[in-house]
Amino acid sequence: MGHYKSNLRDIEFNLFEVLGRDKIYGTGPFADMDVDTAKSVLSEIARLSENELAASYADADRNPPVFDPRTNTAPVPDSFKKSFAAYMDAEWWRLGIPEEIGGTTAPRSLLWGFAETILGSNPAVWMYASGPAFAGVLYDEATDEQRKIAQRMTDKQWGSTMVLTEPDAGSDVGAGRTKAIQQPDGTWHIEGVKRFITSGEHDMAENIIHFVLARPEGAGPGTKGLSLFVVPKYDFDWETGELGERNGVYATNVEHKMGLKASNTCEMTFGAKHPAKGWLLGEKHDGIRQMFKIIEFARMMVGTKAIATLSTGYLNALEYAKERVQGADLTQFMDKTAPRVTITHHPDVRRSLMTQKAYAEGMRALVLYTAAVQDEILIKEAAGEDASATHRLNDLLLPIVKGYGSEKSYEQLAQSLQTLGGSGYLQEYPIEQYIRDAKIDTLYEGTTAIQGQDFFFRKIVRDQGQALTVLSEEIKKFLAGATGGEELATAREKLARAAVDLEAIVGVMLTDLAATEQEVKSLYKVGLNTTRLLLASGDVIVGYLLLKGAAVAAEKLAGAQEKVVSDKDVAFYLGKIAAAKFFAETVLPGVAVQRQQAESVTTELMELPEEAF
Repeated sequence: MGHYKSNLRDIEFNLFEVLGRDKIYGTGPFADMDVDTAKSVLSEIARLSENELAASYADADRNPPVFDPRTNTAPVPDSFKKSFAAYMDAEWWRLGIPEEIGGTTAPRSLLWGFAETILGSNPAVWMYASGPAFAGVLYDEATDEQRKIAQRMTDKQWGSTMVLTEPDAGSDVGAGRTKAIQQPDGTWHIEGVKRFITSGEHDMAENIIHFVLARPEGAGPGTKGLSLFVVPKYDFDWETGELGERNGVYATNVEHKMGLKASNTCEMTFGAKHPAKGWLLGEKHDGIRQMFKIIEFARMMVGTKAIATLSTGYLNALEYAKERVQGADLTQFMDKTAPRVTITHHPDVRRSLMTQKAYAEGMRALVLYTAAVQDEILIKEAAGEDASATHRLNDLLLPIVKGYGSEKSYEQLAQSLQTLGGSGYLQEYPIEQYIRDAKIDTLYEGTTAIQGQDFFFRKIVRDQGQALTVLSEEIKKFLAGATGGEELATAREKLARAAVDLEAIVGVMLTDLAATEQEVKSLYKVGLNTTRLLLASGDVIVGYLLLKGAAVAAEKLAGAQEKVVSDKDVAFYLGKIAAAKFFAETVLPGVAVQRQQAESVTTELMELPEEAF
């Protein structure tokens, strides 16, 4: 058994005791995935994650892929190949991709529930295995003829990449200069250099399909001028999948990274040696919308990965704390003969552990709550109903999952390491690697600053606050019902105050935005608050979800005398209540501080000369 510690009990608690997924599994579009089958899937993937997938986690970090400039290759270590093969051979990747290309329809809540265990045990496995998921996007967007590519990708288990970033453009995707030149036969030749391309080169699949944003000759500037092209590493027969000539796309460097070293992050050069042939996806110039179908999936993955890493970091720290004997109980610290105790007896260790627990479990609830919203989208669309409002709610939640989830996970992993003291700094324990591997989550698929801007300008302002209002009303309804009884009354009051403070932050920012009609520099004040708003929103939503779970736990404990509840479940439910109350007491009051700071923001910082920094 490897480093990874899953929390299957909490995943199932959220799915079936809090979010009511038992009522929709086995029905509608999920008719073939009932609760028993889903629990079996979760159990099997958790077992695989804790063993075969986790087995190569440390070795692939210590012995990472090495780029060979002579051959433009970067082979992965044999230990990692074994883990990857174990996952691909088990074929769980078929869940959630279109049935037409060999997939199985599955609830998104189940998909992200089991994704947590894979991403927590060895995240590079999930990343290299993206081919079938990307094939699903290709299938949805492609022409009938191009759908054969999606079929080959699934049948052959080919790899895939999303190719956006350029060295000079960075996150400003619309500034990309990679160009596409149409050929007489209808194909396109891609020319340019892209950077930070995950899984751009490896030796675990015979072919890699690159999804490349490029600007057709003559197209306009900005993101609207970009189109999405399908560019294979090797040309191939669309009917049989048989490989042909090497295409003109090559890895020309693999980055030397702080962490996540098993995952090749490549510079990719198109058309330098010979033409890089590609096909316009769907034969329509709609690249940024098409690519965002992949980006949104990737952002959900990043948030889930971060949160999964915090969960196993916390559980490793907890195990250590329960075994590490050091010092006497604080009430006996003057007694030199007092017995030594495990560090879980020390107040500050308990404070740290409960903080980690509250964030890990609260953000797991956030991921699964968002995934449940995605379930509702699939259910409504399958029934031919309007799912636009549900899409907007999902869009609102995604930057919180990604931005808040990655920031708070990285922050709390430092606490996990601190629990181990000096031992945490050693490679004998996994937490130092968790921290290195998790830092990337705040950076890729849009930094936290970008998530904050997206959250306010697109998901609130452009949406006219519709999705935010739906979520706010849901929280108010929960509070009005006094769910959880007297035991949670104080925590509910703190959530109510935090929700009011959050609404005030939004109000301040909307006022500053409106003021730009008279003074354009007022927009700076908005920009200084966007990340603050994102993180405060995460605190309120996580606080709400923790309390929602705690209310269920309180109800289960209240009925424990009539119905047999095991000692293990009693402890579990007590922990849910304690985490919710602790978060309400120690984190939610901070939203009032954020409101005060938002209300006092000026443009003074923006007027400071650059030389003063």
